[in-house]
Amino acid sequence: MNTALSRLDRIENLVPDMLRRWARPLQLDDADLPADIRVDVTENDKEYLVTAEIPGAKKEDVRVSVDGGYVSISAEIKKDEEKKHGRSIVRETYRGSVSRGFSLASEVDDKHAVAKLEDGVLRLTLPKRANGAHNVLKIQ
Repeated sequence: MNTALSRLDRIENLVPDMLRRWARPLQLDDADLPADIRVDVTENDKEYLVTAEIPGAKKEDVRVSVDGGYVSISAEIKKDEEKKHGRSIVRETYRGSVSRGFSLASEVDDKHAVAKLEDGVLRLTLPKRANGAHNVLKIQ
């Protein structure tokens, strides 16, 4: 089975992922906060299909850029939580960012690429092309 992500991309993402996990705040219940962006990439003859999990992200806070065969996904995550215990109030706030970049075997036709975000899951449809150019996709 041919995988669209190269082994080198996985190794390059290993150290930043470890550092991000180490630097995360420990106070918040971070079950809904992503330590990184989990990505699944499949391909067929015409396109790449990318599914990325970004829980807690809103479409206006997600950015996807395509430069040839390189795809970059980044998001700002904001979470405000308030708990009331009798007369006391505990308010916790989290602000952070996550990002992920990877190379594909073929360049992407960014003019026909589509990005959709629903329920914290980003779905990219990236048609293959011989030559690509840099483009920032609008999240639908």
